Order: sequence, then C-alpha cells, then structure tokens
Amino acid sequence: MNNLEKHFKVKNLSDRVALSFTKFLRFLADTFFKKRYGHRAVVLETIAAVPGMVGGMLLHLKSLRKMEDDKGWIKILLDEAANERMHLMTFIEIAKPTFIERVIIMIAQFIFIVMYLFVYLISPRTAHRIVGYFEEEAVISYTDYLNELESGKIKDQPAPQIAINYWNLPLHSTLKDVIKVIRDDEAGHRDINHKFANILDERKNQISKKNEKNNNLKENKN
Repeated sequence: MNNLEKHFKVKNLSDRVALSFTKFLRFLADTFFKKRYGHRAVVLETIAAVPGMVGGMLLHLKSLRKMEDDKGWIKILLDEAANERMHLMTFIEIAKPTFIERVIIMIAQFIFIVMYLFVYLISPRTAHRIVGYFEEEAVISYTDYLNELESGKIKDQPAPQIAINYWNLPLHSTLKDVIKVIRDDEAGHRDINHKFANILDERKNQISKKNEKNNNLKENKN
C-alpha cells in the first residue's frame, strides 16, 4: 500500500521551480473544473500521459547515441505513459468530454509536450521532480473525488468494463474501486519520479565532487 500523504520537501532551486509550476497548474485546474472531477480527470490524464513518453523517447535516443544501457528507465517511463493513457480511456467512459474540453485538451497537450521536452533536455531531474509533484496533486485530487463518492455528494456507478479488464477488478466493482486503483497508480508514479530526480541529483553531486577533487590535485601539483 502506497503512502498517500507522502510529500517531497523542496531542497534546491530545481525543486522550488518544479513545485511552483505544479501549484500554478493546480490553481488553473481548480479554477476551471472546480468539483467536476470526471471532466477534470479526462483533461489532466491526457497531459499526464505525456512525460513518460517524452522522457522515454529522449532516454531511448540517448542510449542509442552514447551506446549505454538505460538501467531500465525507458521501460518504466513508457509503462507509466501507457498506464496514464488507460486512466484516460477509463474516464472517457465516465465523463464524456465536451467540445470545449476537447479543444482545451489539444491546446494543453501541444503546449505541454513542447514545454516538457525543453525542460527534460535542459534538466532531466527538474522534469522528473515536476512529474513527482504532479502526481502528489493527483493523489490529493483523487482522494477528494473518492470522498465525494463515499459521502454521496457524487453518485457512484458501475465501473467501466475497460477498467475491470485492465485492473482485473471484480465484476461488481464500482467507480469508487476504480478511483482507488488509479490513485494507487498515481502514488506509484509519484515515488518513481521523485526517486529518479534524487538519483540524478546524486549523480550531479558526485560529478561536482570529482571535478573539485581533480581541481585540488591540479592546484597542489602547481
């Protein structure tokens, strides 16, 4: 069971930028969708499926270019993208997107693909931290959605067949069961992306220490 309240504390400028950007997008989502959780999920899951595909593609090309093993990162990121896409396929059955929402999806996806591509090229660890914070917010949103369902403010309904097949849910499952497994997915993506960002931070620190050591050795020789 994932820790649903886990939050990665800001440690440097990269983290601060990632968290600020995430909070800005959260503000936009709250303002536009309010408590229309199903429609919110349709739009946001369309965007959420982008980072894994972009990151996986760039790492794939890097692996080919440098002829180095990717340590399994490519598959993890592509699996993440595929999983987020299944979230979208599920919510399309629950909340049919309106014409305006479809337009928003196309615009938002285009902007986010370009933006995330540049961020990943400049600073992969910032890109992964952004996704980690995205997923933290996703866990919060799905928890709010589940609370509305459990309180009866939103009417529960049978789980879509596509969700039952994908997550191997019991045939009598409802939307509440679907929200729970999707929330667990998001918590898993949160932990993986924060872990990747931490690994990249450690690599950077190791390189800095190595360079500093080499510089000291040169100074001593002189």
